[in-house]
Amino acid sequence: MMHVDLATAPTLHAPTHDLPAPVPMPASACEAPAMQAIQWKLWIYTNYDCNLRCSYCVAKSSPNAPRRALGLANVQRLVDEAVALGFNEVFFTGGEPFILNDIYDMLAYSTARVKTTVLTNGMILRGPRLERLGAIAHDNLRVQVSLDGATADDHDAYRGKGSWDKTLEGIRLLQGRGFRVRLSTTETPVNSPRLADICDLHRGLGIPDSDHFVRPLARRGYSKEGLELSMTNLLPEVTVSLDGVFWHPLSTDADMLISRHLFPLAASVTRIQDQLDAIARTGQPGLMTFT
Repeated sequence: MMHVDLATAPTLHAPTHDLPAPVPMPASACEAPAMQAIQWKLWIYTNYDCNLRCSYCVAKSSPNAPRRALGLANVQRLVDEAVALGFNEVFFTGGEPFILNDIYDMLAYSTARVKTTVLTNGMILRGPRLERLGAIAHDNLRVQVSLDGATADDHDAYRGKGSWDKTLEGIRLLQGRGFRVRLSTTETPVNSPRLADICDLHRGLGIPDSDHFVRPLARRGYSKEGLELSMTNLLPEVTVSLDGVFWHPLSTDADMLISRHLFPLAASVTRIQDQLDAIARTGQPGLMTFT
């Protein structure tokens, strides 16, 4: 399981314009402490429409959500620039990425250059979609499936009736094709007492503990409960959507915005590093990870 660091975060006040104002260095400071490191993972929101409408979805995805597709050309340039900057992993998320016809070209391009993970609910990877995914299988490619329960009652409570059965089938189909499957679980008031049962389930499927991640519920998007998370308490993981570059994949809301400009990616990375440097100068406790 993933363990989330819930250390108290520094107090910053982020204005609504392009980037939060850096925190001034205390007058008594002679040397700045070491800057907190960016997690060198690039997150790409390929689209926002989805076959599900999960009641806690931080991206507000649903079958009726506008697609807001990033497009193949943008993805290819982002991957190239990320590799040049030293990023060591790329994550594709949505929405449900496998709704897109060009997701296979995106994944093939990325996996040829860097370790790549695609997030999915696993429910529509059947027939031609599974065939096309199988055709681009690569050692660098991992498929991360959302699984919130060892039973339908726990999983379907937030994801919708019938989703657990289809997700389990999708996991087994992916494994049958030889894909390395990782699982992500959102801890909710419904499944919290039975998280150990999910571990028993994934071990039974041959998925090791190192490929199972658990994160708490966040109060973002559709969710009305969970942790309050923002730029003030999250360690950044560079995230790109059609709308710009953001602090963290938890949200592409305006308060997480780094820049409206996708390119050059290096400019946004520099802004994030500057902000981290400012946070470090306060001497306050570090930020938490959430993926």
